[in-house]
Amino acid sequence: MKKTNQSRRKFLKNTTAMTAAGAAASSLPGSLALARSANVGGSDTLRIGLVGCGGRGTQAAKQAMNTEGNVELVAMADVFEDRMGRSLEGIREKHGEKVKVNGDSQFLGFDAYKRVIDSGIDMVLLTTPPGFRPLHFETAIDAGKHVFMEKPVAVDAPGIRRVLKASKIATEKNLAVAVGLQRRHEAAYRETIKELKDGIIGDLLFSRVYWNGGGVWQYTRKPEQTELEYQMRNWYYFNWICGDHIVEQHIHNLDVINWLLDDFPAVAQGQGGRQVRTGEDTGQIYDHHMIEYTYENGHKMISQCRHIRNTKNEVGEYVHGTKGYANIARSKIYSPSGELIFRSKGKRGGHQQEHHDLFADIRNGILPNEGEYGAKSTMTAILGRLATYTGRELKWEEAINSNISLCDVDAIKDFNSEPPLMPNDKGEYWVPMPGKNVEKTIDF
Repeated sequence: MKKTNQSRRKFLKNTTAMTAAGAAASSLPGSLALARSANVGGSDTLRIGLVGCGGRGTQAAKQAMNTEGNVELVAMADVFEDRMGRSLEGIREKHGEKVKVNGDSQFLGFDAYKRVIDSGIDMVLLTTPPGFRPLHFETAIDAGKHVFMEKPVAVDAPGIRRVLKASKIATEKNLAVAVGLQRRHEAAYRETIKELKDGIIGDLLFSRVYWNGGGVWQYTRKPEQTELEYQMRNWYYFNWICGDHIVEQHIHNLDVINWLLDDFPAVAQGQGGRQVRTGEDTGQIYDHHMIEYTYENGHKMISQCRHIRNTKNEVGEYVHGTKGYANIARSKIYSPSGELIFRSKGKRGGHQQEHHDLFADIRNGILPNEGEYGAKSTMTAILGRLATYTGRELKWEEAINSNISLCDVDAIKDFNSEPPLMPNDKGEYWVPMPGKNVEKTIDF
């Protein structure tokens, strides 16, 4: 990641630009060229494939087919047959004849993503656990496919660098790339962010972001499973495939402040640990993180994310300025005295709106590329995780240039493959400890 003469602020602004590609559409093959030049609501069919058939992937496929114009699901991939079956049933119940998947276009295994990408689709939805995202994204872009991929887009710095490289190639190939940071597509958020950028509360002094709740599902090991199958079923609790909940969930809140500031943090320091995740099936991730991020202009963002039941729950973002403060998640802005001075009545529903926006853009020959800011906001969360795991103050440059890879997912062939993290003879997994084994977390 070589330095350039661009400022961080200018660089991030450039990553959100949308590229018109109507002129390029005429040189593209078949239905893809038609799709890029079609009008919204036109009859041209966009053929999509789904890689990752869990709950989020199933909903993403439904939302894609809710958009205007004809969208057909023609291929699916997963490593678990039962998950694919449930997903297909749910999508068919919603969309019926739009689902063209049959026995020849349902692909199982760790290489199944390749067969979906090679199945004649125009766009692929990448919704597996994020450890596999860089490999799948890279393959899709190499094959010339539009991509919708869920956040986060990676779990480590080498993965981020792969995504950044592939995202640049996507722009060169006139491919659309969308990332599931749906707050950027919600009218309420967009209107509130605009007011703040326009100076309604003056200079922005500091911000606070939260994802505090009781936690997520937990999967119990079954005796017939291999170690890899167990970890894949219980994927949220292993860093090589999840990245920890600061990366998998809290990225949404961190991304809002990056968006607001048109920047990303220069430094992070913080603390965290495992207060309640001490039993079986809790893997290695922390149950709480607290980070102080500092941006290049001196702005401080205080970040909390916690998975502990019977504690104060809150998910949202706040910013404080010289002339007031804002509850961004609630789209409310206040004067210093607490008087409400702005409230957006814009719509929510970002999960659906991001698909409306993506498919409408493609049909109008506009090709958004959200890959770079998606990668940068994912790296913001990874930077925070590295800071809590090591107990050190870390700079962006040293974190993003780390060569520690949590897993070579390219090498995983089947469920008999050995995962990158194995339990000890007591069934316990290695857990990062601040001040100890730092070299296993980041290379200094």
